[in-house]
Amino acid sequence: MAELNPAIIPLSLYIHMPWCVRKCPYCDFNSHAVPNGELSLDLEQEYLQALVEDFKTQIHFAQGRKIHSIFIGGGTPSLISANGYQWLFSHLKKIIPFEQDCEITLEANPGTVEHDPFADYLKAGINRLSLGVQSFDTEHLKRLGRIHNNDDAIFAIQHAKEAGFQRINVDLMHGLPEQTLEQALYDLKLAVENGATHISWYQLTIEPNTVFFRTQPILPIDDVLESIQEQGETYLKASGFINYEVSAWRKELPSTHNLNYWEFGDYLAIGAGAHGKVTQIDGVYRFQKTRLPKDYLAKTPAEHLQYKKIEKADLPFEFMMNALRLNEGVSAELYAERTGLALKDLEKCLSSLRQRQLLVEDSNRLSCTEYGHGFLNSVLEEFL
Repeated sequence: MAELNPAIIPLSLYIHMPWCVRKCPYCDFNSHAVPNGELSLDLEQEYLQALVEDFKTQIHFAQGRKIHSIFIGGGTPSLISANGYQWLFSHLKKIIPFEQDCEITLEANPGTVEHDPFADYLKAGINRLSLGVQSFDTEHLKRLGRIHNNDDAIFAIQHAKEAGFQRINVDLMHGLPEQTLEQALYDLKLAVENGATHISWYQLTIEPNTVFFRTQPILPIDDVLESIQEQGETYLKASGFINYEVSAWRKELPSTHNLNYWEFGDYLAIGAGAHGKVTQIDGVYRFQKTRLPKDYLAKTPAEHLQYKKIEKADLPFEFMMNALRLNEGVSAELYAERTGLALKDLEKCLSSLRQRQLLVEDSNRLSCTEYGHGFLNSVLEEFL
């Protein structure tokens, strides 16, 4: 393995806010119902202080880099006040500076945006919103356990635009219990017509350790799912959206933070259950933080759990699993820069995939063909 140069690799930050009003039956994320139904100011302040202490333990990972992008996920990050975020950012910047144009995304649920007006979050430094709409159909929302309805979802997008947000992602799921083709397409139509500039559109999957896994809902048959996918893609393209990643559609710029994931960049991680990836001179490492909020707070600053070097043999798959999700793939030079490995060592595999028309015929680029994207999992298995 060649010596890596972390200084040239973008560095992002993931912040996890673990609380939500109510756990949804399909959710397998590290989220926990807020104590007593409301997040107290004392608990908010205690957690924010713990995040700062956590961040201090990661200074040495920066190696002179500034924070390139921030994503605040959950849980429901909009349960935290705008003043809380303003305080948090001011303290984090003192530890590792932010880039001047740092993208800061906040996940917000339409049912909890009443904590503070969106304008206050904008003033706090957040410049991109990701709204967890999932569906505009009130009955589907009930089945998904969401606390908002159709009107709340539309109001949240309009409210965000009026507050001055120019970058608004809407999360939508399809293949919902008993969902029809017409209902799935109508969800997309409402997102587009109400001003979403970016849409994350993905099929509901039933994950272990969820209510839906224990009590299986009735899902659309395969023929309906295929029609939803095909007609949904046609509608989004006709509406001026570009599909730049498996489930990501944009009218605006791509998500800087997510691009850094897919291009195998580095990201620090603070908060209960947060996962990080960092490059050192001798290799690439992953780590995670204590999962339960009470344990995370009890161990301030939280230690890096499972801080582990990615084995050399696993790096090709790890890199390709991210990079090939992008429709245009990545520059071939990125492979050596981000893994420390020589791309020529994969030549036999790459040549085979190109001959089968699964990868594009371009030695300067690593990218699936349109045909290859339909068999992405099979392509990735070639790198195991």
